[in-house]
Amino acid sequence: MKLPRIDSDYLVDMMLKLLATPSPSGYTDRVVHLVSEELERLCVPFELTRRGAIRATLTGKVSQPDRAIVAHIDTLGAMVKGLKDNGRLKLVAVGHWNARFAEGARATLFTDRGQLRGTILPLKASGHTFAPEIDNQPGGWDYVEFRIDAKVHNLDDLLQLGVHVGDFLAIDTSPEITNTGFINSRHLDDKAGAAVLLAAVEAVQREGLQLLVDCHPLFTVSEEVGSGASAALHQDVAEMLTIDNGTSAPGQNSSEFGVTIAMADQSGPFDYHLTRRMIQLCQEFAIPHQRDIFKYYRSDSAAALEAGNDVRTALVTFGVDASHGYERIHLDALESLAQLVSVYMQGPPLYDRDRFAIGPRTGFPIQPG
Repeated sequence: MKLPRIDSDYLVDMMLKLLATPSPSGYTDRVVHLVSEELERLCVPFELTRRGAIRATLTGKVSQPDRAIVAHIDTLGAMVKGLKDNGRLKLVAVGHWNARFAEGARATLFTDRGQLRGTILPLKASGHTFAPEIDNQPGGWDYVEFRIDAKVHNLDDLLQLGVHVGDFLAIDTSPEITNTGFINSRHLDDKAGAAVLLAAVEAVQREGLQLLVDCHPLFTVSEEVGSGASAALHQDVAEMLTIDNGTSAPGQNSSEFGVTIAMADQSGPFDYHLTRRMIQLCQEFAIPHQRDIFKYYRSDSAAALEAGNDVRTALVTFGVDASHGYERIHLDALESLAQLVSVYMQGPPLYDRDRFAIGPRTGFPIQPG
């Protein structure tokens, strides 16, 4: 195995393109086309599921037991819950995020007729009118509304604009990259992870690296609402590595630097052997890393297992500060993660026995005692 050079400029460029493409869960067609076009440019064959999950293939020396590496390209967002008499809109969240992070956000409303711009505001938004009541009003999605940048004053005006219940809202990402390497943006979860996966694919293709076994980069479109990688796996996939965000917060061991390897999340421990393979690769190639456990967290791995896929899963992450809010990461973590993914792509399968869905005890591993 070889540690390829990760093209950081390519990684950042792809991340910014992904962040500029709205894709709240349920409204992901545009970003599917974006990733598909990039895979075509990289000469990587792929297929789409009915709903748009992307399953690409990097051909190895043998086809089984093959592996998958997954990142999701859907994001948090909102939908119109109701049309109000004052010309504004009630909202409901798409995915699980707190309305306090929505307050003040600029957003695009997608109607049947086209796009409308506007702002998510608390019900009492004018300090000159409500003064202390602004600080005392409750929080939550029942206490915010969407103000459209159009001449709308009542329900009839909204109907004339073609606004309907169920229209999607995409929240502006507003990315900023500092000269210290920090990246601030909404939806780094998991647009940054998708960029990491593409950067690893680009490195393998550019350097002509030989893979020992077929590898399937997957880009899923419904992780934020729970289904994720439930329907995009080949039945012979034995190992699935998920790329997503870690949680750099008090009480956690995640970091905005290096790779954070998840040992468990709310769905339980990740596969012992595949997780240790990630640790081993970090040690072998001097990739900075740390381990963490996520108490309130689930990923594409959980979706795949809950759908009945008998596959070994592991989760590798980039530490995110203020996850599902105004997120921040560091480029160092993305580069380290792309290095890990690119060397994992080249390695042998964990166990040849895993090419069979079920079989005898011969060849089955044992954990150290």
